[in-house]
Amino acid sequence: MTLAATLRDAVRHHGARAAFATVGKEAQSLTYDAAWERILRVCGALEAKGLTKGDRIAVIAENAIEVAILDWAAYLSGLVVVPIYPTLPADGTRYIVEDSGAKLVVVDSEKQAAKVGESVFVKELDAEPFEPAVEIGDEDPCCIIYTSGTTGVPKGAVMPHRAFVHVADFVEQSIHLGADDVFLSFLPMSHVYERVAGQVLPVRLGASIVYSRGLAFLQAEMKEARPTVMMCIPRFLESLRQRILDRVAKDKPIKRKLFGWMLAQGTKRAYGKFAPFAPMLDAVVAKKVREGFGGRLRYLVSGGAALAPEVAEFYMATGLTVLQGYGLTETSGGSIVNRPENNKFWTVGEPLGMEVRLADDGEILMRGPGLMLGYHNLPEETAQSIDREGWFHTGDIGAFEGKNLKITDRKKDLIVLGNGKNVAPQKIEGLLRVSPLIQEAVVLGDGMDYLIALVVPAEGADEKAIKKEIDAVNRTVAPFEAVKRFALVAEPFTQENGTLTPTLKVKRKVVSERYKDVIAGLAR
Repeated sequence: MTLAATLRDAVRHHGARAAFATVGKEAQSLTYDAAWERILRVCGALEAKGLTKGDRIAVIAENAIEVAILDWAAYLSGLVVVPIYPTLPADGTRYIVEDSGAKLVVVDSEKQAAKVGESVFVKELDAEPFEPAVEIGDEDPCCIIYTSGTTGVPKGAVMPHRAFVHVADFVEQSIHLGADDVFLSFLPMSHVYERVAGQVLPVRLGASIVYSRGLAFLQAEMKEARPTVMMCIPRFLESLRQRILDRVAKDKPIKRKLFGWMLAQGTKRAYGKFAPFAPMLDAVVAKKVREGFGGRLRYLVSGGAALAPEVAEFYMATGLTVLQGYGLTETSGGSIVNRPENNKFWTVGEPLGMEVRLADDGEILMRGPGLMLGYHNLPEETAQSIDREGWFHTGDIGAFEGKNLKITDRKKDLIVLGNGKNVAPQKIEGLLRVSPLIQEAVVLGDGMDYLIALVVPAEGADEKAIKKEIDAVNRTVAPFEAVKRFALVAEPFTQENGTLTPTLKVKRKVVSERYKDVIAGLAR
C-alpha cells in the first residue's frame, strides 16, 4: 500500500474527524475532509511548478500544519520529500539539497531561505485544487532522509512507500491504537521517527495530530490538547521527571513523604508485587502527575537513545506507560518496540513485522518490508550495509531475552546523544585536529546531553588556547555537534599504550575506559 492510498482511505472513512490541529494562541483545526481540500490546493501549486513523479523537493521547516499538508501533497503527487533539520548550518543544508537533486526547496522562514538562496515559502504554495492521477507503486520512493555517515558525510536513505505504511500497520496491530487517539507531535518531522510514527501512523488510523509550537509551549499544550499518545526521546522524559522531582522537593514534608511512598508502592505494583496502598496513593498523588500530561495519556513511546531504568520506573510508578523502541533511519525508525502487555523496559521490545537476527559477532541484522531501498547515489555504501541476502547490518550489538531484544553495545562509532541526535565523531575530530595546537582529539557523548572531547594538546598549548580553538570549530557546525566541555590529556595516544590501532585509529573503548573518571566529570 502507498501513502497516497493511506491518505485517501483516511479521508474516505474519517472525513468528518479532526485530522491536524494546533492549540493555544491562534489555534487551528482541520477535519480530514478540510485537510484533503488544502492538500489538493498544494498539489495544484506543485503541478504548476512543473514537478513530476520522482522529482525531489527539499523541506526545511519546523513542524506545522502547513508542512504536514505539503508532505501529503507530495506523496499524493508521487514526489519525493527530502526533509532537512532546520538547525543544520548552511553548508550542511546546501550539501543535502545538492546531493539529493532537489528541484524545489520549501522553507518556513527568511533564516532558512538565506541558507539556500532560491526557495519557496510553505505558505505560498496555494493554487486551484488538482488531484494527481499519477500511478504510484509500493516500491516507489516517498522520502530521502539523510543520516550521519561515519565519515561525517550525510547519507540519504531512500525510503519507499511500503516501508512507512508497513510500520504504521504493525504498530496499529501491536499497540492497539485507533481513530480516537490524539497524537501530540513535538519531535522534528525531519527525523524518521516522528515522520513515520507521529505523522503516517495517525493518518493510517484516522486519528488526530496536534502540532506543538515548541518545547516552551509543550506543558500548556499537553493540558489543553489532552493527548493519548506522544513520541518522545529519553532526554525529554528525564528532564520532565527531574522537573517534577524538583517541584516536589519544595513541597511540605508531608507531601514529599506521600510522593516518595507513591513511587515506592507504584513501582512494586508495576512489577506485579504486593502494594496494598498503591490504589489510594495513585488517586491522591499519581493522578496529579498524569493530569500534567492532560489526564488521558495512554502511551509515551521512547526512541532515539537508551532509556535509563530509573526513568522508566518513575513513569511506571505514576501510572504512565513508557514503551521503549528501536530502529534506524534505514529501517523506517519503528522496527522493534515493547508491547503494553509485555513491557520489558530494559529491552527495546519485539520486532514489528521485521526479521531480526544476530550475526556471529552479535551485530543486529534486520530484513523486511520496513527497509530502505538503499543510499542515494551511494551503491558501494548500500552494498556494505545490505548484504546479498537482504540483511541490513545495523552496527549495533544485541542479545535476545525471549522475544525481546536488548542493545548491549555499538559496533560503529556513531554517537547517539541523549536527545536522539546522531553525530559522526570523526568529522568533529578532523576539524579539531586541523588546529596546530591540537595533536589528537577524541569526541564522545553517547547518551549525554552534549558532546565532550579529550584533547592531547600540542607542546606549549594551554587550556585557554585550546578552548579558543574548540570555540572556533563550534561556530562551523550544527548546535548539536558542538563540543561543550573538554579535558586535556597529558599522555599522547600511541600503539604502545594501547590507545591506537596499527592503522593509527583511536581505540575508543580503550580511551573511554582509561579516562572514565575524567569523562564522568565532563558529563556532569
